[in-house]
Amino acid sequence: MTLDPGPGDPGHGPRPDVLDRVRSGAAEVAERAVHVHVATGRLAPYADELVASGELDRVGRVEGADASGPWAVDHPDPEAAVALVLALDAVNFGSGWHPVVRKRPGCSGAVTMATNLREHVDRHGDVTARWLAGIEPSDAHRIFDQPHDGGPVEELMAHFAAALAELGTLVETDHDGSFTALVASAGGSAARLVDVLASLPGFADVWTLDGVEVPILKRAQLAVADLHRTFGPTGPGRFRDLDRLTAFADNLVPHVLRLDGVLVVDEAVVQRIDAEELLAAGSREELEIRAVGLHAVEELRRALAARGHAVPSWQLDQVLWSRGAGARYKARPRHRARSTAY
Repeated sequence: MTLDPGPGDPGHGPRPDVLDRVRSGAAEVAERAVHVHVATGRLAPYADELVASGELDRVGRVEGADASGPWAVDHPDPEAAVALVLALDAVNFGSGWHPVVRKRPGCSGAVTMATNLREHVDRHGDVTARWLAGIEPSDAHRIFDQPHDGGPVEELMAHFAAALAELGTLVETDHDGSFTALVASAGGSAARLVDVLASLPGFADVWTLDGVEVPILKRAQLAVADLHRTFGPTGPGRFRDLDRLTAFADNLVPHVLRLDGVLVVDEAVVQRIDAEELLAAGSREELEIRAVGLHAVEELRRALAARGHAVPSWQLDQVLWSRGAGARYKARPRHRARSTAY
């Protein structure tokens, strides 16, 4: 597997695009960080551990749909499949609200929300731009089976309604109601599609630290990866620069890296996380956890490449995300923030 060189690597072109800016912003945060640091001496041993564990063995082997659970889309109509993938990604956030939402028995908050949307679509027909554009908060309560609590659950449902309506309006207004046309407008470029999705407020995961713009764009990037997982390297899943996607910075991969000793977080912040205190979205400590975590994955990618293992950052993210399902990682709280970013 050949990777496009990352920012700062020899041979990289002079014109930075959105994925360059994600990487350079994360590196800048890592340089300025106060609360979170990469344990650079841990990178090489950790890379060796990942290789020895066999966790990298599946990377790149499955070109088609390899998502799991309610995010796995298998629909014979490409238009309907793209629409459902993008709708699911439009509401793939809310971890800061999950402790207070109504969940399905034995399901996480994320699985509950995705499953509820899938079942609503199964009952009422395929996702259309017009339907999404007309969604209001009251509809979101019904679709996601959430009570009116006059508080945080209503706040989340308002965010869900806005995110779905923005997506539907974009597709209806700019792409003649066609989700496949929206994807095609990127011309086969992952970076371009990230830019298109990031024009929507719900996907605009961009922050500022010390006057420096820090784009992370977790869900916009994840949507590109999910299209590839659904369609493989053809049609709406074909992106010539797919392997330039970064890690999908949320609260799980940094948690794994922290417990594995790759990220070092101030004890005062760790105590707040262990106490399950919400961090403010966009606060210095919350942004440092996500951005420095993303930067750590870039450094780990380079360490693996030096050992002859060319693993794209987005697939390395998948390895670490899967590791996070282990009992050791579930036994400790991860940070939470009420953010539309993740």
